[in-house]
Amino acid sequence: MTLSLETKKHKPPRIILYGVHGLGKSTFGSLAPSPVFIQTEDGLDSIDCPAFPLAKSFDEVMQYIGELAEQDHDFKTLVVDSVDWLEPLIWRQVCDEHNVKAIDEIGYGKGYGFALDMWAQYINALNYLRDEKDMMIIQLAHSHVKRYENPETDAYDRYEMKLHVKAAGKLQEHSDIVLFGNYYTAVKKEKDGMKERKRAIGSGERILYTTERPAATAKNRYNLPQEIPFDLKGDYWNTIADCIPYYNSSTKGKDV
Repeated sequence: MTLSLETKKHKPPRIILYGVHGLGKSTFGSLAPSPVFIQTEDGLDSIDCPAFPLAKSFDEVMQYIGELAEQDHDFKTLVVDSVDWLEPLIWRQVCDEHNVKAIDEIGYGKGYGFALDMWAQYINALNYLRDEKDMMIIQLAHSHVKRYENPETDAYDRYEMKLHVKAAGKLQEHSDIVLFGNYYTAVKKEKDGMKERKRAIGSGERILYTTERPAATAKNRYNLPQEIPFDLKGDYWNTIADCIPYYNSSTKGKDV
């Protein structure tokens, strides 16, 4: 009996970038290979990049993904900007379907469960673009600081995606790369008489973090460097692409 084995096909990555306000997340997406944006927030005024009209409902987001799935085009990257502005659209759809004004009005947390079902529809649609249209998926998100209850240590603050915790977990699990972006900050100790003070110093340098750390969630399924300079010129794309088998094995990725 012959085993029914398949040769593994490398696929383009699914990336999340989240970070502080004004970091340059939209620029990150615009410098990806042949991008097209689905906008849920109005933030592309200063960036010249193909984009669908601003989505004002979850159905419109799914419509735009459907158009990319059904029509012939040369886009290599879908950028969703941003998923934390997509979430209220999902909640509004849940509320409309259940005739309530707020998602919390659906008892016992069921509203968030219905929202997760819609997130699953959205993720399946993204996977179709990746599998059938050979498109890289980039999802952008803002960050916020939340108290993290670590069972092994005292609780501490950390950066997380600005999403409901279950939605954030679902998107992170789906993604091959979760990047946290921030400005580099050094701490300088200074003497003030008999006291010692600490002062934060920033140079404006931006950093992409690719692995889990106490200050923020991040991950990658490739051997990316733990930190990548985020120069807003696109040089970081070569660093990322060099570690991803899809771009090393496919001529489609050689122009990254």
